[in-house]
Amino acid sequence: MSGSATELIGGFDLHEKVIVDAVLEARRTVWIATANLKDMHVKDGRRYRPILERFDQMAAVGVRCRIIHSDLPSRPFRDTLDGCPNLISGGLELQTCPRSHWKIALVDNRWAYLGSANFTGAGLGVKRAARRNLELGVVTEDPAWVADLVQRFDRFWIGVHCRDCAFVDRCPDPIDG
Repeated sequence: MSGSATELIGGFDLHEKVIVDAVLEARRTVWIATANLKDMHVKDGRRYRPILERFDQMAAVGVRCRIIHSDLPSRPFRDTLDGCPNLISGGLELQTCPRSHWKIALVDNRWAYLGSANFTGAGLGVKRAARRNLELGVVTEDPAWVADLVQRFDRFWIGVHCRDCAFVDRCPDPIDG
């Protein structure tokens, strides 16, 4: 997680700087907000494996993950999650909100990504250039930016938006706030 305080990135750099250099190096927390949640894979030696398996290893040493997403995760995501005991026993918290369309990754309350890419193979994953979405985002270690994004994520997480939400009737799990 080193480099300039704020940097605009796109293409495969999104995967490298967001997933490899930051998310998978978390020591305490990973908070992700996305519209689309799929069973994204990451390189592990000569093969690729689901990022949830890496999250499961991270959870075993105390890293906690929260993900806000807009709809039911993909079937492969759910199948992989079923095999991750550390995530199931509290290492991963999921919250569904049909209004969630933002794309954020926050690591250890000191690093942030804000951009267009979903938590999918074509967004933040390892797909080849010809199969990747055209995405753009900002990564930053600027304390003011990170603190603001952490506060916005946290307020969303605790349901501040639920009280006045026009979609509460179709929300799968509205938060009583």
